[in-house]
Amino acid sequence: MRRLRICLIASSRFPVSEPFAGGLEAHTHALATELRARGHSVTLFAAPGSDPELGADALDVEAFEPGEAARADVGAPPEAWMREHHAYLGLMLDLARTGADRFDIVHNNSLHHLPVAMSSALTVPMVTTLHTPPTPWLESAIRLTPSARFVAVSRFTAEQWRSSTGAGVILNGVDTERWAVGEGGGGAIWFGRFVPEKAPHLAIHAARIAGMPLDLAGPIFDREYFQRKVEPLLDARVRYVGHLDTRELAARVGRASVTAVTPLWEEPYGLVAAESMACATPVAAFDRGALSEFVVPAGGRLATPGDPDALAEAMLAAAALPRDEVRRHALEHCSLQTMTDRYETLYEQQTTRMLAA
Repeated sequence: MRRLRICLIASSRFPVSEPFAGGLEAHTHALATELRARGHSVTLFAAPGSDPELGADALDVEAFEPGEAARADVGAPPEAWMREHHAYLGLMLDLARTGADRFDIVHNNSLHHLPVAMSSALTVPMVTTLHTPPTPWLESAIRLTPSARFVAVSRFTAEQWRSSTGAGVILNGVDTERWAVGEGGGGAIWFGRFVPEKAPHLAIHAARIAGMPLDLAGPIFDREYFQRKVEPLLDARVRYVGHLDTRELAARVGRASVTAVTPLWEEPYGLVAAESMACATPVAAFDRGALSEFVVPAGGRLATPGDPDALAEAMLAAAALPRDEVRRHALEHCSLQTMTDRYETLYEQQTTRMLAA
């Protein structure tokens, strides 16, 4: 594999740094780190505050201030929306002018529509990873940019986008050295963003039915939801342990006997499940979205969505699985190395095609 100069575009909303705001930031950090370790030159365009070890160039999300007349326009969009728009517009205009001199390929790992909409203005190839179900802004950009190239993080997500674009599939992967084997034997754990669609309150109900203690970890994105649905259920056996960095979180996951995954939406991938299995900790998950593509009997158990009784049964069954088999499954199907191999192949295909044209 020849060494490439890669421009990796990240989200402008949250920095790519520990502790991660969510799976997208963790995924971007892992991919950038692995590509650099393989000898590629990676320039990451990301939110201010991103990990300096990645050599990130900050997206200019704060600088734009509309003029007084523009602010007075009754149809003006929110200023936060305009700052984000301005950041990506500036980046894409810069790449249109000088991108081919600096990069061999652009990988758009953001959720914003402008990189897709302006991709045809670039003279360097660009690929976009679809991390979410269809959104109106991005769907509009895709339909008007037939030359854009896409991959999805799961077969389920690719199918969701099928009416707008054909996308290949590169399953997400996790760093199986950072998410290292743990001894297990503890209670259950739930980790992720505290938002209604992730439903940690149902993990609490299921853990109580199963008779398991439960730790919960992650950033509180929806404070009102946390205070109304989660906080009243906390006690000596159900604890919120905070928003942890990867090292501490991986240690806690490794000590757990099972990880509960409780989406009430169609999960595009489900990175927490892969991270858990990498620690040799089996998964009990609601069967939503893409989770069934890699949470298989060797790594966990699936339950009827939204049903705490079914999840409790799955937690008890998953906790009895041999941990060495769970880890082996993660190494074979959920590794960062496998994912990066496939992205390298995609980059090579796109750059070769551009040279041939």
